Amino acid sequence: MDFRILGPVEARRDGDWIALSGSKVHTVLAAMLLAHGRVVSDSRLGALLWGWDPPVTASAQIYTYMSRLRKLLGDEVEIVRRQPGYVLRAPGARIDVVEFERLDRLGREALRERRHADAQALLTEALGWWRGPALSNVTEFLLEAELPQLEEARMLALENRIEADLALGMHEQVTAELTGLVAEHPVRERLRAQLMTALYRCGRQADALQTYYEGRKVLVDQLGVDPGEVLGATYQAVLGGELGLRGAGAARGRSDVPTMLPAAECGFVGRSAELALLTSRLAAGTNRPRRLLVTGMAGVGKTALAVRAAEESTGHFPDGQLFAELCDQDGTPKDAGEVLVRLLRALGEPGLDGNSRAFDRDELVRLYRARTSGKRLLVVLDDAVGDLQVAPLLPASPQAAVLITSRARLARVAGADTVALAPLDDDESLAMLAAAAGEERLRDDPDSADDLVAYCGGLPLALAVVGARLAARPSWPARRFADRLADPAERLAELSFGDLDVRAALLPSVRRMAAGAPQALRALSGAGTEPFSARDASVRLAVSEDEAERVLESLVDTALLDLSGLDPQGLPLYRCHELVLLYAASLDPADPAAFGPVSPARRSPAAHDSATAVG
Repeated sequence: MDFRILGPVEARRDGDWIALSGSKVHTVLAAMLLAHGRVVSDSRLGALLWGWDPPVTASAQIYTYMSRLRKLLGDEVEIVRRQPGYVLRAPGARIDVVEFERLDRLGREALRERRHADAQALLTEALGWWRGPALSNVTEFLLEAELPQLEEARMLALENRIEADLALGMHEQVTAELTGLVAEHPVRERLRAQLMTALYRCGRQADALQTYYEGRKVLVDQLGVDPGEVLGATYQAVLGGELGLRGAGAARGRSDVPTMLPAAECGFVGRSAELALLTSRLAAGTNRPRRLLVTGMAGVGKTALAVRAAEESTGHFPDGQLFAELCDQDGTPKDAGEVLVRLLRALGEPGLDGNSRAFDRDELVRLYRARTSGKRLLVVLDDAVGDLQVAPLLPASPQAAVLITSRARLARVAGADTVALAPLDDDESLAMLAAAAGEERLRDDPDSADDLVAYCGGLPLALAVVGARLAARPSWPARRFADRLADPAERLAELSFGDLDVRAALLPSVRRMAAGAPQALRALSGAGTEPFSARDASVRLAVSEDEAERVLESLVDTALLDLSGLDPQGLPLYRCHELVLLYAASLDPADPAAFGPVSPARRSPAAHDSATAVG
């Protein structure tokens, strides 16, 4: 069965058209396909069919359309009534929008990895699924709701394909296409920058500059804004003669620009508000340093969010993107000199071969400041342990931005620029699990799926482990793995797969605790997941309320406790994640091996920062 919505809404069986009549039936089918296997409510269907004023017989008419579709589509497609609406299941069906999204995602990944020929082929194939204006035979209400985002996805894929074309030296072939696209979309700055690049490489520098001046006038007249970073950078590159294939123009056309970002997570879900905040701050043109922090407990998805935000913001940083992991896999802070040497090598600094400890750290800092001065760089510092560790890694340029992930809050980052990640909610958790293990597999056993989500407590790392284990064992029913996770004493042992290990991820937080905190954490494990106050904790710890609050705050600083609000007296309430509770209950305070090797971090957070700062 083939379904198509990227053009007129159509359905085929074995190559033969299925006769669907009327815009209402086409609208119902398109709405179900766009839901990607999720329930479409009656109210949603009513709004897409009749707008704000559905008839009193709306439910009956929707039922009629569903019955008609069932009859037309046959046994290969299942349309099920599930409150509060309907869901369409079509195992093995080919849906053009799904194929477009898959190829587009693969094409973007290839482009990020600078596999330009692969990116061009994938994005060309993705765009080939479009047969004209999408949803051209549905109601105006569905068109208004869904067409803008579909068209935006198509335009982004087109821009990415042209970017790959330009990287492959195909400027002559795309100049005519870009000229038409810019005339059709005069305020899309990336298209205009690409046309300027193509014109310049064709030996038409004057035409490239004229394209910029026309764009600047359109932006001022229509939107009241000046050209943004991408268009402005391309203009400067034309003036400086830097847009040749081997020259240094826009960031993705430059061979000397560092691009150190790791590949983004394929199963990234949720976090839309946090991602929007980070990308808006990274996009803000300013001459003041931008320092952003993503914080939260181990395994909550800090690095995945930071990398996704950085990937979506690369156009604002034409001088490159740096990435540095500040801790080893076991949580030991890396030597600052080692990190600086790696960053300087990426920036093209010569003479840095050999052991990083052979170089004077002050000299490395001076070189780093010189190399980053005046550049529009994005620096991602992953898993920072404190402010003093971060200080020597801050670039000298006020046009640069620094995106930091850390389990601790940092004094160098304002509260307004700090994104504190909480665990995912149940819907997001289920979506993440389905992305890894397969929607149909979880849909067949919703109770087991709900149990798996509950046992993971919304922690993305735990969900990734469960998804990976299920994907590796396709013959296992979801219930079998849910039963294995049901035993709290065995749950952390089960939440491990390959390099993914929840217990190992929590261990660095425990190692960084101040003296006495591990014993306190174990004593608090009996409090459960309900919020509790310092007064409640003082009883369990057999200490004064003030001393209990000091201990609790130290646990908050290491991301092993969360602040969950205030009690009626205005005093803070604390809460412990269920997986942290299981880990704490398993600790043996008398056994140093339970916490790993003693590190400088164990003395105190301040001592840890000092030790890190001196490398």
